[in-house]
Amino acid sequence: MQSSIKSSSRHRRGATRRQVAPADRWLNRLLDIAVVTALVVGGVALIISLVMD
Repeated sequence: MQSSIKSSSRHRRGATRRQVAPADRWLNRLLDIAVVTALVVGGVALIISLVMD
């Protein structure tokens, strides 16, 4: 019966963690900035288009 096994004693499943290269961190940060900028610009454009009607 598996329900009696403690969760801490189970083996973890799924993807293994890997070391993140410094270039990957910079690309992730750049992508975060691009997404936030796109959301802000889109939100401002939406507000302006609603106000101009």
